[in-house]
Amino acid sequence: MISNALSPENRSRSFLILVASLGYFVDIYDLLIFSIVREPSLKALLVPDAEIVNASSKIINWQMFGLLLGGILWGIMGDKKGRLSVLFGSILLYSLANFITGFVQTVDQYAAMRFITGVGLAGELGAGITLVSEIMPKSKRGIMTSFITGVGVFGAVLAYLIYDFTRDWRLCYMIGGGLGILLLLLRVSVSESSLFKKHASSKIEKGNFFKLFTKPALFKKYILAILVGVPSWFIVGILITLSNRFAMELYEGSAIVAGACVMYGYIGNAMGDITVGLISQHYQSRKKALYFMYAACIIAVSFYFSPLNNSDTTMYSCCFFLGYASGFWAIIVTMGAEHFGTNIRATAATTIPNMVRGSLPLMNLLFNNYFIKTLHWSMVQSGIVTAIIVIGIALIALVKTEETFHKDLDYVEE
Repeated sequence: MISNALSPENRSRSFLILVASLGYFVDIYDLLIFSIVREPSLKALLVPDAEIVNASSKIINWQMFGLLLGGILWGIMGDKKGRLSVLFGSILLYSLANFITGFVQTVDQYAAMRFITGVGLAGELGAGITLVSEIMPKSKRGIMTSFITGVGVFGAVLAYLIYDFTRDWRLCYMIGGGLGILLLLLRVSVSESSLFKKHASSKIEKGNFFKLFTKPALFKKYILAILVGVPSWFIVGILITLSNRFAMELYEGSAIVAGACVMYGYIGNAMGDITVGLISQHYQSRKKALYFMYAACIIAVSFYFSPLNNSDTTMYSCCFFLGYASGFWAIIVTMGAEHFGTNIRATAATTIPNMVRGSLPLMNLLFNNYFIKTLHWSMVQSGIVTAIIVIGIALIALVKTEETFHKDLDYVEE
């Protein structure tokens, strides 16, 4: 039993899990650093207070567009050239872009660098989860990916602690770039997926992104896989990121620090990711675990907008609970990998989480541009209606989604 645990195969798997966890840790640090230093960095760039929300939306939207584009590019490369090529290329790109962000002088430069960072960040998670899903036994895929994301989301906590200690937003970006380069050195020892190698020399078409849209059965699975993940980014990208602005409407005189809300949210998120993996493992079902987390989302959002959320203490608590309830990222990405064959798996698994992230600009259009600017609703009214629409659509999508817990991944899409 001991010799089996110490076998080369198990040591290789354990090392991959460790590296994937640290990779997602750096990924989340770099992805969320803007949400943490948003206000101080924009004020340092002399953006008027009345324009901070608009400038913030512009920058985050460009970052999300980068994630969308990068998801497609890295996904195709992952199926054509291998999972490891994506990991190396994406880490190098987002590390350099993050470091350079520490030197921006205008909002336009800021947005441009976050776009490039987004392109780089798009490859990390999907390729990593694809690799882990293909080397792990199917009975352990969900619990291992939950562990990876559970550890990884603490990158947001580190980002906040570094900013809180240094109070230097430019240094935070430079440190993020440095962490990525260190991670790149660690990645050198990771082995390629045996399933990818098995089909690498075959003549079957690989990495055809458009196949996801031209084959009805694949298109249905792809769209549903995206929609079930959208509530997580509504909660992170709007409710938690703008928590200080919501607090001003919910109760006047707020001293909320938005970066602290992100930190508390991601502490909750880590616990949620571990919880959803354990629930999925216990019930042998991805869908049952997601139903549980959706119920938690509804309760958390209701409390966030209720009269009970009437102080800074309760707002921080709400962000923790919101983070916990939206901590189902591991299951979303795992299901994305499980839904599709080896020749298009990296394309799907890499683009699905980035399509989810990329839905944030659309939600911002609904929430900010239409409800607030056009209809002149308050932030609270707009947030409530947007939440109802987003969670409602996700619930319908989950009902129609295929269960993938016991699915064998050794197959291709013709």
